[in-house]
Amino acid sequence: MLRHLSIRDFVIVAALDLEFDRGFTVFSGETGAGKSILIDALALTLGARADADVVRTGATRADLTAEFDAGPHVAQWLDAHALGGEEPAGESRVLLRRVVDANGRSRAFINGTPATLTQLREVGEMLVDIHGQHAHQLLMRPDAQRTLFDTHSGLTALAAGVARAHRAWRDAQQALETASSRDRELQLERERLAWQLTELDKLAPQPGEWEEISSEHRRLAHSANLIEGVRGALDALSEADEAMIGQLGSIISKLRDLAEIDPQLGDALAALEPAEIQLREGAYSLTHYAQRLELDPDRLAQVEQRLDALHSLARKFRLPPETLPQEHEARRAQLAALDAAADLDALTTAVEKARQAYMTEAKQLSKARAKAAKALGAAVTTGMQELSMAGGSFEVALVPLAEGGAHGLEQVEFRVAGHAGVPLRPLAKVASGGELARISLALAVIASAASPTPTLIFDEVDTGIGGGVAEVVGRLLHQLGRQRQVLCVTHLPQVAARGDHHFQVAKASGSNGTTLSTVVALDHASRIEEVARMLGGLEITATTRRHAKEMLAA
Repeated sequence: MLRHLSIRDFVIVAALDLEFDRGFTVFSGETGAGKSILIDALALTLGARADADVVRTGATRADLTAEFDAGPHVAQWLDAHALGGEEPAGESRVLLRRVVDANGRSRAFINGTPATLTQLREVGEMLVDIHGQHAHQLLMRPDAQRTLFDTHSGLTALAAGVARAHRAWRDAQQALETASSRDRELQLERERLAWQLTELDKLAPQPGEWEEISSEHRRLAHSANLIEGVRGALDALSEADEAMIGQLGSIISKLRDLAEIDPQLGDALAALEPAEIQLREGAYSLTHYAQRLELDPDRLAQVEQRLDALHSLARKFRLPPETLPQEHEARRAQLAALDAAADLDALTTAVEKARQAYMTEAKQLSKARAKAAKALGAAVTTGMQELSMAGGSFEVALVPLAEGGAHGLEQVEFRVAGHAGVPLRPLAKVASGGELARISLALAVIASAASPTPTLIFDEVDTGIGGGVAEVVGRLLHQLGRQRQVLCVTHLPQVAARGDHHFQVAKASGSNGTTLSTVVALDHASRIEEVARMLGGLEITATTRRHAKEMLAA
């Protein structure tokens, strides 16, 4: 759960540090005081998009930090991404930080280590679930209804599998259509590749052959010079009358005799003896080389013929000769791919196979959706009774599609009847603003109860609700706070009175005339004043204070 939130130079907040606890926490204050700014700041630490406008006027950057208790699944994720902290044994915390510069650039950190926004969002989704103040408006969109339903029902992974299978099916269809429309073009390309491959097959260039045969050609072409040079070197070293090895051996023999007279000649002797050994080894190597070296005009002719063939084919294909082996394999692979692309029967079979794979996964998703639809419909219907929609009912309709789509074989449609005796009709067509807000809230509470996310945030989701319904909403959120940490921005005194903890957000003037937002944790006495303000506006009377006390006592 959220433990601490630190905000520096964000919008109209100069500096703010808030500590949070378990249970149901409410934020209240005048309109425009900055209540939702706190939620926006937290959303940025969770990976929301940022721009330069979030930096407070006159500041160089906004700096936001949120500290959470990390459950086992979060700790495993941190370890897997090498982003774990160094907390003491038995404790597991995660520190998320976001810095946004005045030019709009932002940086993200997890436990002090630089991280990507994708990583920030991944860990954020495991820590916090935010229900925005415009959530009820999103319910008008079919895609939002489907996403909410699949997410609540735990079907996102299955739905993603269906989307992948549908994409594979469409890709197979596209390949078949392309092959059918480009049949003549593909045939011409195939003939060109087949001719090139025939030429390459005849020559059969081998990897490294060009370098090897070029080296052999140089050696054969200069055999006479090599033989003459090696013989001359051997004569000078060991075979001539005044050969170097013989002369050096004679010098070393004399020095050995002289070294017995004067040991100081030992250093010179030690330097010359290895030289004699090296000369003998060199002469041996040259003798061995000379034995293998011979003039071979026939082999030279063969090598020159092979070099010319390789060079001619490379010039024909406009390629470096050394790349011919790789191009040989590449053209073989290209021809195989074209053969496969031109095989309309095989492509047709692939389309049918992909369609069957899609249908298998889509039917599995449909079956799971049908089961989940009944459960969610019953739960929301029950919630509607509590929210002063007696006799109303809610249904998740699964409307079959003529042809399966990327999201399955059916369209998810929320249908509602506002009261008894009225037929169910699409939510977007029949729900009034107040009804839509109440249904949205019921969905949010039900979905949150099924979610493993430890911290739930409701940002003015009670808009359009009042009276006795507001009391029910406060009770529902308070009950939810017994299981999770719940934070709620509200303008309803009935909801604020149910909070275990209460923060008041207010505007104040800065030293330079700028407007700043402040947040104060309220004690019991100050809560009475705030709830009274929410009840009666600017004029707080004894009656509104008494009413506020009664609400808090209840």
